[in-house]
Amino acid sequence: MFQPFFENLRTQAVPVSLREYLTFLEALKAGLVTYDIDGFYYLARASMVKDERHIDRFDRAFAATFEGLEQIPMEAVAEAVELPEDWLRKMSEKHLSPEEKAEIEALGGFEKLMETLKQRLEEQKARHQGGNKWIGTGGTSPFGAYGYNPEGVRIGQKESRHQRAVKVWDKREFRNLDGDVELGTRNIKVALKRLRRWVRDGAHEELDLDNTIRATAEHGYLDVKTRPERHNAVKVLLFLDVGGSMDPHIKVVEELFSAARAEFKHLEYYYFHNCLYEGVWRDNRRRWNQQTPTWDVLRTYGSDYKCIFVGDASMSPYEIAYPGGANEHWNQEAGQVWLERARTQWPDHMWINPVPEKHWGYTHSIGMIQEIFENRMVPMTLAGLERGMKELGR
Repeated sequence: MFQPFFENLRTQAVPVSLREYLTFLEALKAGLVTYDIDGFYYLARASMVKDERHIDRFDRAFAATFEGLEQIPMEAVAEAVELPEDWLRKMSEKHLSPEEKAEIEALGGFEKLMETLKQRLEEQKARHQGGNKWIGTGGTSPFGAYGYNPEGVRIGQKESRHQRAVKVWDKREFRNLDGDVELGTRNIKVALKRLRRWVRDGAHEELDLDNTIRATAEHGYLDVKTRPERHNAVKVLLFLDVGGSMDPHIKVVEELFSAARAEFKHLEYYYFHNCLYEGVWRDNRRRWNQQTPTWDVLRTYGSDYKCIFVGDASMSPYEIAYPGGANEHWNQEAGQVWLERARTQWPDHMWINPVPEKHWGYTHSIGMIQEIFENRMVPMTLAGLERGMKELGR
């Protein structure tokens, strides 16, 4: 039954042995967890993960194997109630023609959208499917999942499909970027080397070959000379967008993150989602209860840091321009305000976008970020990185 799980762990390069897998099965047979999804997850992780660096890879394998398990009500499982088929699978999507989509109009602005959502949450008493008003699935209502509306609030849907929702009502857990990824990072490191300022410090650890040859020739015996090792003195502050529309770009961002950690001695990083707001975080597993106030970050790192934002800049314009427009929480100040503060604190700044540059013109929010950053946005290509590093190094 759990063989696909074991195979997915191997596919994700989690070094799990057959003995550890058998230990996991014995623990299940002993009944250590029953009808408890969280307990099952932690039991599997404790049995088969030996190094915390592999937790992210384990999470990928776990998600690929048991996707959708958490949607089955545990009380129904415990009572062995036969669930209706439409509860166990997603409702079929309502396919609309381009003409039908063109006829659908937005509800009337962000404030009206949120006001109407609050009213319908109070009025609606039961599950609803289809239609154009109630919170449900497979319809054209601005509220719900697996339907279509050009400006809506997504509730109860696993992931974005049209990328048109102005707010997502479900909290999501985003995995940390794997800083140890090496595949494909070599060329990225070459591009990052353009952002260098070498200094010598520390103990005399590095062989000074030229002076050793010169001294040996002068003295007639081997006279080894050393000098302080050189370090890249550039300080870099990374802000990394994770989750949502960034999911397709995880691999290339991991490669960039891994290369940056190897290249820069002075590297600090924080995660954000879509746009910068009042809080950022270091660990995506604790993003809701261990955030760092953005004001603290602004006060902690001096203006000598090079500030780099990495994200697709693809979001609702409300998230940039309006208080309360954030995708997953109510922000007191607009995202643009925080981005301007970051630009003021760190004059050497840029935005790296994994979306191909030829597609930027099709997303309004990308244009807004470009304007805020005064066109200091480069694509996440080798040519783009080299151009960006050259600009930051001036």
